[in-house]
Order: sequence, then structure tokens, then C-alpha cells
Amino acid sequence: MPITDGGVDATAWRKNLPGIWFLDPGFSVTASTESSITELDGGNGILRYRGYPIEQLAEQSTFLEVSYLLLNGELPSAAEYDQWVYDVTHHTFIHENMRKRFYEGFHYDAHPMGMLVSAIAALSTFYPEAKDITDRENRFIQINRLVSKVPTLAAMAYRASIGMPFVYPDNSLSYTENFLSMMWRVAEPQYDADPVLAKALDVLLILHADHEQNCSTTAMRVVGSSHADPYSAAAGATAALYGPRHGGANEAVIHMLREIGSYDNIPSFIESVKNGEGRLMGFGHRVYKAYDPRARIVKAQADEVFKVTGRNPLLDIALKLEEIALEDDYFKSRNLYPNVDFYTGLIYQAMNFPMDMFTVLFAIGRMPGWLSHWNEAIEQDVRISRPRQVYVGEGERKYVPLSDR
Repeated sequence: MPITDGGVDATAWRKNLPGIWFLDPGFSVTASTESSITELDGGNGILRYRGYPIEQLAEQSTFLEVSYLLLNGELPSAAEYDQWVYDVTHHTFIHENMRKRFYEGFHYDAHPMGMLVSAIAALSTFYPEAKDITDRENRFIQINRLVSKVPTLAAMAYRASIGMPFVYPDNSLSYTENFLSMMWRVAEPQYDADPVLAKALDVLLILHADHEQNCSTTAMRVVGSSHADPYSAAAGATAALYGPRHGGANEAVIHMLREIGSYDNIPSFIESVKNGEGRLMGFGHRVYKAYDPRARIVKAQADEVFKVTGRNPLLDIALKLEEIALEDDYFKSRNLYPNVDFYTGLIYQAMNFPMDMFTVLFAIGRMPGWLSHWNEAIEQDVRISRPRQVYVGEGERKYVPLSDR
């Protein structure tokens, strides 16, 4: 069985070993697809979108330009970029029935992420033509709509959760400025976002834009393999992200830092982790066995944000934890380096985002990545997902009538 690009083709496996399945719960060593979107080398701390290092994109690009790159495979020309920004900016509005009826149907304390999952799925009913996934031009119309409208839906979910009136999109603002306006605007004619905070949010969205075959991206591909429309597939991906094992990691970091409470409690907390009595949240990663390259970028953004918002009192605890983890052999031997989630929660908190919104922000950033994988799978004409199982239940048994049991 030949090894190609680091993998063994399942066709060769079936030919040589018919009827024998590769049991791999969690897909730790199973590649479900071939993809040209994101390259992730966890052993060396490398993350590249379409070949471009994440460090270069975070420093020099914008979220919408990165979105174009992920979706189209190449960076746009100036004309292509201007057209893409225009198209996204002018598709941010949603149908009035969504605003007046849909969001009003949720309970007053509904979680914004639950509302977002439902709202994305509901979009498919407003755009029935999205079911024609064989038409490439039609696919990209729906992709444009999703990238454009998700910040609007996210902001509406937040406003509904706190009983505030909805704020309409402002087409004169940039992508992140518009989102911040829909979140925080109250009575002012126009919301002027701090450029440092808008830039920091743009960088965080870039860092979250794609991350290879994670749980939610796999969900997007699996649902899409049934030829479901992109709104339904994206709702499934968003639901996967909703789980605390996936999108809730940065929220868990804030809870951990609050539980530690003060600088003086750090040594005892570290000992409890070593004794198996607690977990060091925001450290280590399923894929990375070296320092998460996104973590360095986030830390630099945190420094800029705190210059504007003031220093987060939990930052000193976070910095000390990072210092210990990078020097202590216990953590180094277990590859427990800071990941992207370690500092993102502190930044979001400093920008006044409630913790219920952390995963929602993640979903906004990840949407172009999900859609890139959905479109790639359609173009690959992949078969419908149908993994095998190793059956471990009872053998054949004879039915016993109810009266004899």
C-alpha cells in the first residue's frame, strides 16, 4: 500500500484488507479528505492559509482579504478586492421578518449562540435557490450572503439577549467597525469604533478564519456531503462550535483565571494541576506540539488593546502562568504551550464582550473557512459521508414475547 503525501489511500486498504476497518475514534490518525485550503504542521508550529504564513496575513492583510483568499485560492487584485468588499458590505441587511418575528420568538435570556445557530438555519428558507449547489455562481452568491449577514445575525442575537433595540448595518463602515456599531450603538447618529479595537478584532477574525479539519469544519463537510444548502451546513458547523470542547475554550480560560483569583494563589494552582486535581485551560492543543503560532499574534494584540481599554486585572495571572508553563519541565514534556484561546478571552473581555458572545465571535471568524471547505467538497464531488463502525454488541438472539419476559 503506497504512502502518498503522508497518507495511505483507503482504496488500497480495501483491496488488500477487505472487510477490515481502521478503528480510530475521534479521527486522530484518519484523513477524511484532501484539501488545498489550510496547511497545519503542529509539530513545528506552522499554520498557512493557501500557502501564506498566518504571521504575514495577520500583520499585513485584512479579514475580508483573507476570506477572499480562502474562498478563491489566491489573493485578490485591487479591483477584485474592492468589488468583494462592496459586495459584502451591501449584503449585510436581513429580511425584516427575521428581525420582527424570528428573534422575538426566543426567550428573554436565550443564549446568543443558540439564537445564531437557529438564525443561520432559517436563512435557507429565505433563499430557496441556495439548494441549487451545482451552479458555481449561485454557490458564491450564497457564500457572499453568509459572510455578509453573520455579523448582523450575531449582533442581533446579542441585542435580543439584553432587550436592546436592533441596530441596522451601516454601509459606510468597515466589516469590523460595522459589527461593533451594531453591538454597541445606542443613540448616537454614527458609532465611531476605536481603530485599535477594530483592528484587533479584525486580526482575531483572521486567526480564527480556518484551522484545517477541526470538529466544526468536519461537520460542515459531512452535512454538505448530503448536498444540503450552505445555510443548513453552516448551521450544523455552528452547532458543533457551540460545544464547550470546541468553541468554549477561551471562556474556560476566563473562568480559570477568576478561580485562581490572585497572583499569590498561582503556585498552589500549579501544584493542583500537576497532581491531577485541575486543568490548565488555554494550554496545549490537539494538533500543536509546539507553541501555537496564533498565540504570539494574539498576545501582541492584547498589548495594543490594553493600552486603550486599561490593563485587565487577570492579565498578570495569565502572564505568570505562561512563564511557568514555558519553563517547567512538567508542562514542556507534555507540550502544554499557550494556544490561541489563552489570550483571546482577555481581549474580548477588555472590549466589553460578555462571555456568552465569545463563541459567537469565533463563528463570525470561522465562517469563510467553513464555506471554503464546503465549496471545495462540492467541487471535489465527494461521496456522502458514511464512516464504518466496529460492531461490539450482541450476536443474533431469538425474540422473546412480552408475556414471557
